[in-house]
Amino acid sequence: MQEKSLKLYNTEKTFFVKVSSALSKLLTPTKIGFNSIMISIKRNNLIKSYYNYKAACNLSDSIKEESANNKYEDAYTLYLESIDKYIMESLYKRVKQNLASQYEKNALSKYYTIVSLKEDYYLEYKYKKQRYLLELDYDGLLDQSKQGVISKFKGFYVEKMDSLYKAIIKNYSLQLADSITKKISKDDIYEKIFTIIEEYIDSILPIKLEQDENNQYKELAKAYENYQNYEVGKINNIEIVEKKLELLGISRLIFTHSLPLVTANKCYVQLLKDVRKMVVENKSTNKYNRVYDLLLKVIEEYNLKLLSTKVYWDKKEEREQYKNFWDEYKSLQSIKETNNEEYKLKREILFIKNDLKALCASKSDYEDIINIYKNRLFELGEIRSIRNKCATRAKLTGKICKSKVC
Repeated sequence: MQEKSLKLYNTEKTFFVKVSSALSKLLTPTKIGFNSIMISIKRNNLIKSYYNYKAACNLSDSIKEESANNKYEDAYTLYLESIDKYIMESLYKRVKQNLASQYEKNALSKYYTIVSLKEDYYLEYKYKKQRYLLELDYDGLLDQSKQGVISKFKGFYVEKMDSLYKAIIKNYSLQLADSITKKISKDDIYEKIFTIIEEYIDSILPIKLEQDENNQYKELAKAYENYQNYEVGKINNIEIVEKKLELLGISRLIFTHSLPLVTANKCYVQLLKDVRKMVVENKSTNKYNRVYDLLLKVIEEYNLKLLSTKVYWDKKEEREQYKNFWDEYKSLQSIKETNNEEYKLKREILFIKNDLKALCASKSDYEDIINIYKNRLFELGEIRSIRNKCATRAKLTGKICKSKVC
């Protein structure tokens, strides 16, 4: 009734009206109730302590910096507790009484999904819960269009979310390196890494680029534009791999330390396995050429964006092999400028020969893709075919065996 009368008589916001409005919020057990008021107070304290801490960092006074940091950490803890309390006291009640919107139901469901990680994956729970609470409040600010608060809050929000995403990815990297744990499969961890990188790019990177006044993220902005091509409509298996390739490329620019080289290497190797499998499965279909081109692209990205940055090699011979590959690849660039078709052909030969050596040295069974590589090299005149007179199978079937190039 109060809201209706305000609209009817166009009452000015006097002191009495402001107090009445605040009291109505206190008495309303919804998103704009008591807990929401407390969140707003704690948020304001957090913003103030955050900028005080940033200012103290520039004073070269370790005592003041430590004091400001402690106040900032305390304010951050109280702020998160107020959001958590809102979920448990307000959101939970609304869902239980069947008064909640679909958004509120989904929010509570997501909250309990994160809480379920606590027992077995405490670090993941710890970082994801903080991220979730921050996202929930930030979305609420956007909903209410509080531009003044949002502009002040963004600096803290981006910096804190940056650190949380990096902590989550680092935790996944440790899980991937842990050969003891059997609670989660390696494939699931790979998917989690790609998912968390994608979530960061979707929710945090746009804000980060928006605040880039000095254009220091120029390369990152270009990579983000390429990534956005995969955000429209439903994508097929080939585009899923292409998207993951873009995600890895962007991750090398953002998560250099939290996504260690060894973990990124495993992600690229996993992508190579996936695409090799796709090449074998699509050998006789219309998709074959596209899948085969994708394989060459993954090989190139792996060598250029990862192996070329590798400083430490476990085996000296591997380093020398890559050095020879790199020298040959660089020599092809001069051909590219004059004859692009010749360049593409020689590039293909270099890539599949190099990958073939790795597959032949592997203990895993890659017979199907090895045969595809050999047949292609035979077509290009890079290897000769000879009759294997010693093999019983060859005598019976009349088939020929390609000479090995491994």
